[in-house]
Amino acid sequence: MSSGAQARGGAAPIRVGIVGGAGYTGGELIRILLRHPHVTLTAIHSRSNAGQPLYKVHTDLLGDTDLVFTDVLPTEVDVLFLCMGHGESKKFMEATPPAPQVRIIDLSQDYRLDEKGVRALIGGKPIVYGLPEYQREAIKKAAHVANPGCFATAIQLGLLPLAKEGWLEEAYTTGITGSTGAGQSLQATTQFSWRADNVSAYKTLTHQHLREVRQTLKALNPLVEPPVHFVPWRGNFTRGIFVSSTVTCAAPLKDIQEAYRRYYEGHPFTHVSSEPIDLKQVIQTNKCLIQLEQAGDKLVVHSAIDNLLKGASGQAVQNMNLMFGLEEKAGLDLKAGSF
Repeated sequence: MSSGAQARGGAAPIRVGIVGGAGYTGGELIRILLRHPHVTLTAIHSRSNAGQPLYKVHTDLLGDTDLVFTDVLPTEVDVLFLCMGHGESKKFMEATPPAPQVRIIDLSQDYRLDEKGVRALIGGKPIVYGLPEYQREAIKKAAHVANPGCFATAIQLGLLPLAKEGWLEEAYTTGITGSTGAGQSLQATTQFSWRADNVSAYKTLTHQHLREVRQTLKALNPLVEPPVHFVPWRGNFTRGIFVSSTVTCAAPLKDIQEAYRRYYEGHPFTHVSSEPIDLKQVIQTNKCLIQLEQAGDKLVVHSAIDNLLKGASGQAVQNMNLMFGLEEKAGLDLKAGSF
């Protein structure tokens, strides 16, 4: 297999370019898109790896593709994924404006937030915040999409139904993430000797993804902006996010569960479980699993995702599918391993 792609109902396959293809999110995109039934990978950009086969960096792709990295910026594409560091996407777009027909899906945080209530623009077109369970119809019509952050995805999917019902007044959230959440750049806290048998808190109450969460919750209920207090943890594993949010909610648990199931009805990747959930159920998938527990008027919402898939590249492909009128699960029928 070299570049994926079959025609979609007789139409030409979607031509895809990736900028920043050597990192974790770029690698996950390549793995998904090589097997996507309606896509052809046109160019994978990486200045530091130009001329090298993809499998020199993403070694699991040996035998799957003969594509090589290029330092020539993709132009003959229908959609361009930006898998660049925070702050780099905006610089790239300013220096290299896309052709009018090219759609952009940015995986950095550069375009996620409104500026004084106004959406950011690329090439004069607004960029839509790409959480499908929040605004799928807007994504279908979007020229460009800002992919949500990984913690922001897990937290929001846990809280959206409560906010819609007017049951969310304040949330105390703790979440743990694997080492891939920090990216490939070498840091003291990503060393195996530091991560193994270790857990630590970081960015307590100040994590950058809180701004996305608050923006969405306020949009759902403009009269109330519920405080969300978030303590993120570094875990001693490689991938996945498990979040627990505690809120005050006196509604009966069966009514809350019904509200969650009603909210996520028709959303193919988010599922409400009546049984305890664990991280292995979502690893290597684009799923979010949610479980609710209640004691008195205290409700705990557990949500679990794979940070590199539903928290990044899988959700980016989900957004692409919506933007191009494809079946939402195309290329994303992925299977977790429970042992």
